[in-house]
Amino acid sequence: MSTDAPSDWYAEVRRRAVAAGRRRRAATASTDWPEFAPPVALSDGPLGEVQAADREIARQTALRARAVARFAADRPATADRAQGEPGAMSAERWATRPANLRAVSEWAGRELVVALSLSAQAADALLTRSLDLVHRLPGTLAALEAGALHPGHLWTMLDKVAPIEDAVIRAEVEAELLRWAVGRVVSPAQLGDKARREVARRDARAAARRLEKALAQRGIHLRPHDVDGMATLTVIATMPEARALHRALVACADSLATDDDPRTRGQKMLDCLLDLVLRPGESELPPVQVLLTVVASIATLSGGDEAGEIDGQVIPAEMVRQFLAALTGVGPDDPTGGDGADHGRPADPIPWQEREQGELEGWWAEMERRVLAGELVDPDPEPCPLSSQDLDGLPLDRDPSPGGTDPELEDGAPGPGDDDLGPGGGELEPTDRRATADRAVDDAGQAPGPPNRWATADRAVDDAGQAVERAHRALARAERAVRTAAVADTADEDAWRAGPGGRVADAADSIAGLRAVGAAQRDLIAELLSTTGGGGLAERPRIALTDALTGALVALTDLPGLRRAGTCGLAACRRHDACCRHDLSARPGVGPPGPTDGYRPSAGLDRFVRGRDRRCRFPGCRRRVPRGGELDHSHPYPAGPTSAGNLAGYCTTDHRGKHQAPGWRHRLDADGTLTVTTPTGLVAVTAPPPY
Repeated sequence: MSTDAPSDWYAEVRRRAVAAGRRRRAATASTDWPEFAPPVALSDGPLGEVQAADREIARQTALRARAVARFAADRPATADRAQGEPGAMSAERWATRPANLRAVSEWAGRELVVALSLSAQAADALLTRSLDLVHRLPGTLAALEAGALHPGHLWTMLDKVAPIEDAVIRAEVEAELLRWAVGRVVSPAQLGDKARREVARRDARAAARRLEKALAQRGIHLRPHDVDGMATLTVIATMPEARALHRALVACADSLATDDDPRTRGQKMLDCLLDLVLRPGESELPPVQVLLTVVASIATLSGGDEAGEIDGQVIPAEMVRQFLAALTGVGPDDPTGGDGADHGRPADPIPWQEREQGELEGWWAEMERRVLAGELVDPDPEPCPLSSQDLDGLPLDRDPSPGGTDPELEDGAPGPGDDDLGPGGGELEPTDRRATADRAVDDAGQAPGPPNRWATADRAVDDAGQAVERAHRALARAERAVRTAAVADTADEDAWRAGPGGRVADAADSIAGLRAVGAAQRDLIAELLSTTGGGGLAERPRIALTDALTGALVALTDLPGLRRAGTCGLAACRRHDACCRHDLSARPGVGPPGPTDGYRPSAGLDRFVRGRDRRCRFPGCRRRVPRGGELDHSHPYPAGPTSAGNLAGYCTTDHRGKHQAPGWRHRLDADGTLTVTTPTGLVAVTAPPPY
């Protein structure tokens, strides 16, 4: 291929990729559901009966959800006592009640308790799940009813997709997951992994908020075990921290392996943890090295929102960047910079918004203090609609009970109208009322008897008015804070979209993304890729070249290998690598490593196959491929070559099953597609997970 005009061939390839990408993105962003059907056909014999029963359970689960939603609609909350009324649900319980249950009577759950023999918590959970399925996940409910999903898949959809606030994004994510899952054997764990990726990609801001809340819950918790004398210690940490800790304990446990040790690996891991924490410096455990595999795209490294991976687990982009910076010492102070401007997503509030909010809170605090201290007097009060003469002329309430006393009052206590009665029971004149009210002691110089009930009522009304005014002020502050946060959120999003992070996220491919960022950011990525093994890195960083449309791994190389493939390699060539325009048609280019003559693959071939498969290829399995082996020859060696097209990664159990389970057939195609046929004739197809 001639490279006389390198920009021309790239422009043409990019034009085709962009056109195909538009079609792909349009299909991806669609809310259309696929045609629902079970992933495999019904088998013969008892296994077919099991399949039929499972599909009927799914259908009945969907019917139950629809029926529960109709029942909830027949029990509206308008029949309950409103908040604030005597006997109504407490404010604390109301605040923690799920949002979709606030329109449902609180007694609807009690009816389900009696009808289905459930606990109150289980009844409310059934109501919540059913309403979410019917109103927020209609596609999932239809797939369940058709047998394309089973009840185990519901937890992922309810936990990851239903909470998405934006209805359009929620519908798009649900449709994408259904299109991906229908027609293939998908375990709930695989669906959950796919859901995390889609939510992180389409609802990045909300996912960041959830992560921020979750980070505040980091810690260690102790609770009793079900068996007396045992306990459960729970560690809540970030994924990189947890993976590193787990890998370190596994390595420590494996270093203690002896033939006569009856302990399991988990027991050894616990003993190692106790030795390291309770007896630091006294244990004879050797130092261990933890090996974690980090996958990050150019967009992730350049400040975009695209999530990365650590040991196959989905990790937010910012966490990946910080993790790599901690390992390599190569990390941008400005994660999306390159042009000197702060276009990243700031963790702190925007200065003018923070200042305005502080001034507003200070002003309200000062006003509240002055009002309560009586320092503020209304200079122009609203006139009372009734004059004092009108008030004096109004008839007073008479005591309805015989004898002038209220049977509800204690003996000797005056009735509501007793204070307004003169000697002999006659009405007091206005002057007499004022004189009575102004009198502090009686003729004997002693304190008066029972307090004036109208004065008590006036004070209660005043207190209530002040409480209402404080509530109005608090509500106004909350509304202002919400508006300020919304404006800040929009400004933050606009600034990020206009900066390098937004430009690289909107780029059609990685090359366009690199062109979108500044020179400083490109130099930083080049420095990271040029890092050699050592320190925090076990190996040199690798570059995964993937198909822009399918995400399939095409080649796994490093920066020196990529530079060698892009140059002519002629000894007489003195041009810089970036400026070499000699004919490259005879160059090998990049692609999967070639086959190995022996049984064991070369280091490059082993690395490529593990990078392509990443997890066990058996349908529904998500176990990691062990690092020490388990790359299987589809056609046994030496009849089959040791090549990428004849190697597949399995976990230990499924590797044994391929060779030992009777009646099973495994066929591996050259592109890595694996077809598994069961003894009863059921067929399941898996492809390498896309990047």
